[in-house]
Amino acid sequence: MHPLLKGRGLYVITDGPRPNLLEVVALALAGGAKLLQYRDKTTDQARRLTEARAIRALCAARKVPMIVNDDVQLAHAAGAAGVHLGEDDGDIAAARAVLGPDAIIGVSCYDSAARARQLAAAGADYLAFGAFFPSPTKPHARRASFELLRQTAALGLPRVAIGGITPDNGGSLIDAGADYLAVISAVFGDPDVRGAAAGFAQLFTSH
Repeated sequence: MHPLLKGRGLYVITDGPRPNLLEVVALALAGGAKLLQYRDKTTDQARRLTEARAIRALCAARKVPMIVNDDVQLAHAAGAAGVHLGEDDGDIAAARAVLGPDAIIGVSCYDSAARARQLAAAGADYLAFGAFFPSPTKPHARRASFELLRQTAALGLPRVAIGGITPDNGGSLIDAGADYLAVISAVFGDPDVRGAAAGFAQLFTSH
């Protein structure tokens, strides 16, 4: 297991672009986020690099790894801890060739235990499953079952749950085996970002 992924906790994913991005990232980190993913689907390369570097500095101050969504080159240029790869984002070996042996490479496994086994064997550092609940970010996402978390425990990698997770339903995912809860809207869409993050962090002490 990757040494930076030995804990459990909230995995926040940014919802930029937004003018107060750095401010809300700082609040989420102050609320107790354990991992952070920089996710920006725009093509503004200069702004994305500037933001990613600034967020990496905020994360470093809290000793929180910053992962970049999809973009291996941006992760490398920003000095990120790693990258998250979906099914169309290239393979693990290619990402590791760019980012090095110590990078965190997380992968989306959606609703598939077979994909999880395949990517674990290929060197993934964590396995993300979902959506577990209807997601405002991806309303048409494939739906994953709680049983999937139990089935993949034997792979020995951290399991990340994503998709429509709230403080009310997150505990059930932790009980089913999720090591991290990945959240976008329920943290960055909340008027009290720090409080929302703290609420998720609290779930891990009570489950």
